[in-house]
Amino acid sequence: MKIIVDHTSMQPIYEQIVEQIKKQILQGTLREGAPLDSVRMLAKDLKVSALTVKKAYDALEEEQLIATVHGKGSFVLGVNPSLLAEEQKREIEQRMEQLVAKARAYGMSDEELRAVLELFLEA
Repeated sequence: MKIIVDHTSMQPIYEQIVEQIKKQILQGTLREGAPLDSVRMLAKDLKVSALTVKKAYDALEEEQLIATVHGKGSFVLGVNPSLLAEEQKREIEQRMEQLVAKARAYGMSDEELRAVLELFLEA
C-alpha cells in the first residue's frame, strides 16, 4: 500500500489517506480481501497520529470499502460496480470542470470549447 501524505496541503491528512486508499481499491491495486496495514504501522510509516489513521479507516469502513475485524485487522471489501462507475464519472466531471475553467481563463468561447470536444469525440 503506497500512501504519500502532503503535510503542507490544506486537505486534512486523514482525507488524503482515505482518498489514496479509495483510489487504490477502485483501480484494483488493492483487491478484495487484501489486508491493510495496521493503524499503528501506517501511522508510524506516515509519521502521523494513530488517531488520524483510525479516522481514515473509519471513513473507509463507513463507505463500505473496508471491513475491520477486531484482533485481525482491516481488509478490502468487494467493490460495488455501481460505486466504481459513479466514482469514475465523478472523476471525469471534475477534470472537465477544471478544463472548462482553464479554457475560459484563456478566453476560449463556449463554441470553441464545443468544437474542440467534438474533435475528440470523433477520434
